Amino acid sequence: MSNPSLLILAGDGIGPEVMAEVQRIIGWFGDKRGLNFDVSEDLVGGAAYDAHGVPLHDDTMAKAQEVDAVLLGAVGGPKYDVLDFSVKPERGLLRLRKEMDLFANLRPAQCFDALAEFSSLKKDIVSGLDIMIVRELTSGSYFGEPRGIFTENNERVGINTQRYTESEIDRVARAAFELARKRNKKLCSMEKANVMESGILWRDVVTEVHADYQDVELSHMYADNGAMQLVRAPKQFDVILTDNLFGDLLSDCAAMLTGSLGMLPSASLGAPMENGRPKALYEPVHGSAPDIAGQGKANPSACILSFAMALRYSFDQGGEADRLEAAVEKVLADGVRTADLMQADGGTPVSTSEMGSAIIAALDASL
Repeated sequence: MSNPSLLILAGDGIGPEVMAEVQRIIGWFGDKRGLNFDVSEDLVGGAAYDAHGVPLHDDTMAKAQEVDAVLLGAVGGPKYDVLDFSVKPERGLLRLRKEMDLFANLRPAQCFDALAEFSSLKKDIVSGLDIMIVRELTSGSYFGEPRGIFTENNERVGINTQRYTESEIDRVARAAFELARKRNKKLCSMEKANVMESGILWRDVVTEVHADYQDVELSHMYADNGAMQLVRAPKQFDVILTDNLFGDLLSDCAAMLTGSLGMLPSASLGAPMENGRPKALYEPVHGSAPDIAGQGKANPSACILSFAMALRYSFDQGGEADRLEAAVEKVLADGVRTADLMQADGGTPVSTSEMGSAIIAALDASL
């Protein structure tokens, strides 16, 4: 039986640095747990543009379609700001999402107890927080037609169309219900059915899909109220399902409840392949952070936790995902901190590689 395959696209900025620590973790699982992967590497974003003149080469796209999962670091940087929109680094990531048809974006918002003090909210409100936001990723107002800037009655008009089909809502709703079924069996669907027809359809379809998941408690909430509730009492939620636009906003809001973008992973999942695994891309939420690139200051935890999500959702290794997540939590509880997690009066932060080493030591201790 062949090993599961993984394509690593480290990308730009701090991407290669944090991905190097993930590769050490992957090596640990092979050496200590007999869990081996066929790993290949390629370019994306600015690195791909420098080499090929495009942010994602066709050959790389073909590889991404064939592997069991893609792990991406980060894309972008100031040197590419002058490029035409069509070849900016971010277009490489968007092409991956679109052509792999990754319609369900999973954004966990988990607040480790050791980091609760970093949140902008009171510690008792966020300590122990564990939310999963499922955002529809391939439709809605970011893709609907017509769109563009037009001239009308001698003035410019900007148009974006919020458009959803029943099948698009159905498939992301089923992904969210399946996820809720494996967690605490609670799902809150957020839209604006009070003012938007697309919201009415969204609520109707989610309610219809619920008939197949009666073991999951379903509630509905207007997205603006959802934003308010996230900062008022976030622990009332388990899984939140929402569309592309609201998901973009709500997931970033939830991210800041945790105290640091450097700790947040994400997964984008598509339809099952022939082997039953979903097409999948995993990436940390943080950007390329060009201001600290190459300095060994980056926090690799979000990228490492993204690999933990791959273990869970692509490779059916939930127990090993738990092991890796627990190792990260232990390191934080022991007070090991990269620069982004230091208090103003804190001590000396560890480097990117030192944080990776501490997580590996915690993994060793788990055996």
